Amino acid sequence: MINFPTKNQLLQNFLSCINWEEKYIYIINLGKLLPAFPENMRTQEYLISGCQSQTWIALTTSARPHDNLIKLYGYSDSSIVKGIIAIIFSLYQGLNLQEVANVDIKPFLINQLELRQNLSMSRSQGIHLILDSIQTQAKFAL
Repeated sequence: MINFPTKNQLLQNFLSCINWEEKYIYIINLGKLLPAFPENMRTQEYLISGCQSQTWIALTTSARPHDNLIKLYGYSDSSIVKGIIAIIFSLYQGLNLQEVANVDIKPFLINQLELRQNLSMSRSQGIHLILDSIQTQAKFAL
């Protein structure tokens, strides 16, 4: 299992960057942490409709239903979007299916990491689409 940075580590790392150029480099490097996206999941079902880049997000659950554990997979043909996916996955790591379905991580992404102010409008919209897809998949799995 990939160990993404914790919420506090993300914030500290963002705060230690001198400018947004450094933050973009950090975001791109986070994208390299994503596990390989299974080819059999590169389907319309997991494609994020409305994203400027080709982006897929898949949520799977444990084979043991009582575990309520999830695994997230993500891929984009954009390095920045891959990094954003890694940030999102960082914030969901360790949560169970019910928590993923109900937690709102948008305020952290928008207010504390200031992603909306420093990304293009289409990338900001993509964040919302990715989050909506994850929550929809989690609610469906419940």
